[in-house]
Amino acid sequence: MLVELMVENYAVVEQARIRFQEGLNVLTGETGSGKSIVVDSLSLLLGARASAEMIRSGEAKARVSGIFSVETTPDIEEALRSAGIERDEEELIVEREIAANGKSRAFVANRPVTTAFLRQLAPALGDIHGQNEQQQLFEAQAQRELLDNYAGARGLRGELARVFAEWRETGDRLKQITANEQENLRLLDLWTFQRKEIEAVQPRLGEDAELEAERKILQNMSKLQESAAAAFALLYEAPESATSQLRQSMKRVEELLRIDDALTETGAALKQAAVLVDEAAYSLRDYLGKLEGDPRRLEDIENRLEAIDRLKRKYGRAIEEVLAFRDDVARRADEIENASEHRAALEKRQEELETRYEKAAQELTRVRSAAAARLSKQVEAELKSLAMSGTQFQIEIRPGAQTAAGVDEIAFLVSPNRGEELKPLDKIASGGELSRIALALKTAMGDADQHRGMPTLVFDEVDAGVGGAAAAAVGKRLKALSRSNQVICVTHLAQIAGFADHHYAVAKRERKGRTATEIRELARGERAHEIGRMLSGEHVTPEALRHAEQLMQG
Repeated sequence: MLVELMVENYAVVEQARIRFQEGLNVLTGETGSGKSIVVDSLSLLLGARASAEMIRSGEAKARVSGIFSVETTPDIEEALRSAGIERDEEELIVEREIAANGKSRAFVANRPVTTAFLRQLAPALGDIHGQNEQQQLFEAQAQRELLDNYAGARGLRGELARVFAEWRETGDRLKQITANEQENLRLLDLWTFQRKEIEAVQPRLGEDAELEAERKILQNMSKLQESAAAAFALLYEAPESATSQLRQSMKRVEELLRIDDALTETGAALKQAAVLVDEAAYSLRDYLGKLEGDPRRLEDIENRLEAIDRLKRKYGRAIEEVLAFRDDVARRADEIENASEHRAALEKRQEELETRYEKAAQELTRVRSAAAARLSKQVEAELKSLAMSGTQFQIEIRPGAQTAAGVDEIAFLVSPNRGEELKPLDKIASGGELSRIALALKTAMGDADQHRGMPTLVFDEVDAGVGGAAAAAVGKRLKALSRSNQVICVTHLAQIAGFADHHYAVAKRERKGRTATEIRELARGERAHEIGRMLSGEHVTPEALRHAEQLMQG
């Protein structure tokens, strides 16, 4: 449930802190006082789009934060862990900031998150139902989504969508094979030539680098021989070579050691140096022995590198790309050369997928039909409690085109009076009737999935177009919902406000020459006065107060 909502510099609210309670929480106030700002603020915490236009004039940013008591479920814990959020308590702090440039930041448990994550988390925090959601009930897609959610068919529909996508892709590949057969035959000659040209050279991975290194050696053979011979002479062969100098030095040190052993370590270092110099000299000698110019080998390398470079100019910047190109044209050529086999395999796969699709679509239709019958009865029962006892509600499922969502066309039909023809919602339902139908659907959906761990339900002016006995019926249904859920309701009707467990008044006040919205919880006496105002207008009469008391007691 929503424990506390804090709003700063949002629209006409300078600063507001509202502590919500369990049960039915009602917000009332005159038109334009800012009641819906509370709902809009909560929408931001659930991932709604932010706009810089909502920042209070003269302020740099707006901030909304909420403290939620969230029931622990595996899905919620996994979502929080995936975002790196750890929590030790049931309460969760969600925050949203809007800057003057229109950018917004979101935080959960003081950790930055994306608005997409807020939308993912939203089902665990609350569900907002307002006039926009009522209008969406006219759309066939929204009606299908609602029925599938009620039926628990989202998994089945997801599998159907995957089969449908592969089925369509297989059909497209078959069409491509048939339509491009003549062009493919022309391409076959080109691809065969390209493959043979690459295979004639047979380049190896890394071969060009190896050949470049060998060519460099052969091109500089004279210089290598000259430098190696000079180095060997300086180390070993020349009269004044390093080896001769070291041996003479070692003799002198040995003479010193016979008299003074202070140079023992120096003598050992000279012996080690002599060994190392000898090894270097022998290595140079062996290297000189291997150096041998080979003009024919150099010519072969030049020709090989030229052939590889020609392939790289045509088919890729590196041997890896050339070989990948060869594999690709070989695969394409194989598909054309064995087109009949490929076509037969694709046709078989297409038949398998079509069978799977039809079977899954039939199962989805069956699940939807059973759910539609149950949901229709539940909605009619709810409408009866909402002063629409003569109303018929029916979910019609008609055969339609094959789509990723199945083969069904879903239509919500209603007849306000027994015996009259059932018609689509947008053809028959008035604003007040639509509000009650939406509330009935919301209640039925909640009964089906027990709100999926969503204890907070928000209704924004669900009483639009409703009055009299119908308003009292809506209030009773909201009250009934509040026994197992926290309900927050924005209303203009005294009949609904009388059912409140907690009543909040929203009013505009002028302070320091500026208008600001204030929100505060009312005590019982203040509630009677506010409900009386809703009944009689600006001047609250004794009769209105008595009527308000009756509504509260009732």
